[in-house]
Amino acid sequence: MGEGLALLVLVVALAVVFDYINGFHDTANAIATVVSTNVLSPRTAVLLAGIFNFGGAFMGTGVAKTISEGIADPEHVTETVIAAALLGAITWNLITWYFGIPSSSSHAPVGGLCGSVIAHRLVGGGGLDRETFSVLGSQGVITTVKFLVISPICGLVVGFFLMILLTWMVRAASPTFVNKGFRGLQLVSSCSMALSHGSNDAQKAMGIVTLACVAYFRSKGHFPDWLHLDHEGKKYEIPVWVMATCATAMGLGTSAGGWRIMKTMGHKIIKLKPIHGFAAETTGALVIQVATHVFKAPVSTTHVISAAIMGVGASRRISAVRWGIAGNIFVAWVLTIPISSLVGAVCYFVLSPVLGK
Repeated sequence: MGEGLALLVLVVALAVVFDYINGFHDTANAIATVVSTNVLSPRTAVLLAGIFNFGGAFMGTGVAKTISEGIADPEHVTETVIAAALLGAITWNLITWYFGIPSSSSHAPVGGLCGSVIAHRLVGGGGLDRETFSVLGSQGVITTVKFLVISPICGLVVGFFLMILLTWMVRAASPTFVNKGFRGLQLVSSCSMALSHGSNDAQKAMGIVTLACVAYFRSKGHFPDWLHLDHEGKKYEIPVWVMATCATAMGLGTSAGGWRIMKTMGHKIIKLKPIHGFAAETTGALVIQVATHVFKAPVSTTHVISAAIMGVGASRRISAVRWGIAGNIFVAWVLTIPISSLVGAVCYFVLSPVLGK
């Protein structure tokens, strides 16, 4: 096996590891509320989440193309750059998982890619000028940062008003009737949230693997038909085998369960009942699906569902939300891209003497 092909295999393996970690890191996004309200047992909830995450990964490739085409120019990306980016993302995900912090698995690879691309330019002789840091102004990064802000705001606002609407609709019903009815509805909303998570999050790894394939075949001077490049060699399709690989890794990772983060989201932000869980999950699924299929934007499902839970809690009373925990989550949101960028850059500086630029 040639060195180039071996490096491509390493990158694909790292992407699979990242997707698996993403799955168990973000299990809480889909099932924290349905478990905390005792609608489903943890084992059953995790199994359902894994199945629907797998299915969601086949719902489109718009986000994957934003990652693979919109962040860094494929002509200036190498397998070493992508390997460093993935290591940066994996490192940040493991740190936040260990401390039970619901951070963004979606923004970690974007940050890692930015850091490794900048490091690649510096190692290649670039100076501290606009061209070296041009990746930070790419359309993909701008879209990612824009939705980093917009999506949780939408989750907070929609969750707040949906909960008010639901409360008004069931105002004359008995608490027993409301709890029983929304226990059933929460099964639907939980599966919808898991499907939405798979449709957005699995596409990040798809985009990165495809970008690595393009970098490899560009170095060889030819491209296989399954990439379906356009006449300029810059637009391409996400291969089916990439979709299947990433979907499987995401589904298996979700099935492994992320109990540390689940405790934070399911118990520490607010105390949930079935109606609150239904409102939060429905809000999260709606916001993620719009971002995925309308704007093709990589969003953080963690940001969205966390904000939705806060919005639902705030509709009862502001003090119902434990804002200290919410503040810790917010800090993690802000730090994700900068820290994963830094780790991605450091990983590139370490790897490039061994693997090549």
